[in-house]
Amino acid sequence: MPATAAAKVSLRDVGLRYFSREGETEALRKISLSVAPGEFVAIIGPSGCGKSTLLSLVSGIVAPTEGEVLIDGKAVTGPSRKVGYMLQQDYLFEWRTILENTVLGAEIQGLPMAKARDRAAQLLTRYGLGQFLNHLPRQLSGGMRQRVALARTLCTEPDIVLLDEPFSALDSQTRLALADEITEILRREAKTVILVTHDIGEAVSMAERVIVMSRRPGQVKANHAIAFAAAKAGRPTPLEARNAPEFNDYFRILWQELDVHVER
Repeated sequence: MPATAAAKVSLRDVGLRYFSREGETEALRKISLSVAPGEFVAIIGPSGCGKSTLLSLVSGIVAPTEGEVLIDGKAVTGPSRKVGYMLQQDYLFEWRTILENTVLGAEIQGLPMAKARDRAAQLLTRYGLGQFLNHLPRQLSGGMRQRVALARTLCTEPDIVLLDEPFSALDSQTRLALADEITEILRREAKTVILVTHDIGEAVSMAERVIVMSRRPGQVKANHAIAFAAAKAGRPTPLEARNAPEFNDYFRILWQELDVHVER
């Protein structure tokens, strides 16, 4: 999808090269895409194609070598309070309580802490963790810890949420349940979401659009809108989507487009 003025996030002809003693490595080449306000987009592709690097560019942690990254039409020049980043691991500090972990981002950003604690307590309670505010991370299950990580991400009230393989460390049952929970939360909060995942089923069931990247240097290879005909009252939950007739068709198309097949 080409960048437009109405886009929440835009990448225009973005390229990225790394330089080391061994020489130059081209990670991304001519990436152009946009994400609309409130849209949920997933990015898939073979390992090493630059999926997570794209999130680093959007977050302002890394600057492109060529092209530009924009949020609300303005160039990204560094980390922004508009962007929340949820990583693969929860990275909770074991010596801080769940509430103290949740307000960490607000603390780092210098936001008013009384308001942040109220917001954190509300989020944790809403996510079924109200009775664990003063517990330590080791007292929680993996799925509960990831809910804390999400609450920490949303505590600073970002417009955009970046999800980098957020369920990959969980067992399959917890992963499916948490995908349902987090998708519902993000839709209710009306966030713009970019999910990076290796799991095609996860991408199809959670996202409204799936972007397929090529091998390195990563380029946009395909762009698919994901729609389910039976979902007249709104998009189905990820678990419902996996049982929809369209799910297998999307899965097959995306699998064929991924450059992960072994050559004989």
